[in-house]
Amino acid sequence: MNRIAPTALYQEVAERLRQRIFAHELNPGTWIDEQKLAEQYGISRTPLREALKVLASEGLVELKPRRGCYVTEISRQDLDDIFPLMAMLEGRCVSEAIGRAKSADIARLKKIHEQLESAARDGRIDAFFEANQEFHRQIQLLSGNRWLLTVIQDLRKVLKLSRLHSLSLEGRLQQSLDEHRIIMGALEAGDTAKAEKAMHDHLLSGREALAKMQDSPAKS
Repeated sequence: MNRIAPTALYQEVAERLRQRIFAHELNPGTWIDEQKLAEQYGISRTPLREALKVLASEGLVELKPRRGCYVTEISRQDLDDIFPLMAMLEGRCVSEAIGRAKSADIARLKKIHEQLESAARDGRIDAFFEANQEFHRQIQLLSGNRWLLTVIQDLRKVLKLSRLHSLSLEGRLQQSLDEHRIIMGALEAGDTAKAEKAMHDHLLSGREALAKMQDSPAKS
């Protein structure tokens, strides 16, 4: 592993650990070996501990007194708590986005939606996932509400701790695409109420898909 230059700030350490957590190189529940990481990165434990404080503030790790630091484990209850919040917040986002959207913005969203159509048609789940992430991100940016954006981004970081991928559930890819078609149609029509409800329902539908995966006896 590449050593971090002495001049690097703790933010760089936090970002490296963040990406390892998202990639599940550091699995949920894993104890963070500070000494080992400090040696790997060629840094003292001070910037490492500052980095862990940053990740703790994002909900990605837990600092337990006298026990050390652990990667956060996301529970069924966590998902039940987070998804309704996401549904409410992202519904508000698309509502505000419509109020600010210009024709070029709608065209950009439509282009991303076409990528979703193509990925779904070919059964390319990873490509669909990436286009889906970009579609939501563009709507969040278009809302122009930095507070909404910050809260949504923090919640999405926590959701990345889940190993489950709802698009892997049979039928979910097409269902998600159908939901996106409704959202896109409402965006093009400038129908705020319809777009907000469609986005809200889309997020809750994603939670339902995850619940089915959790309840499946074949889940890993």
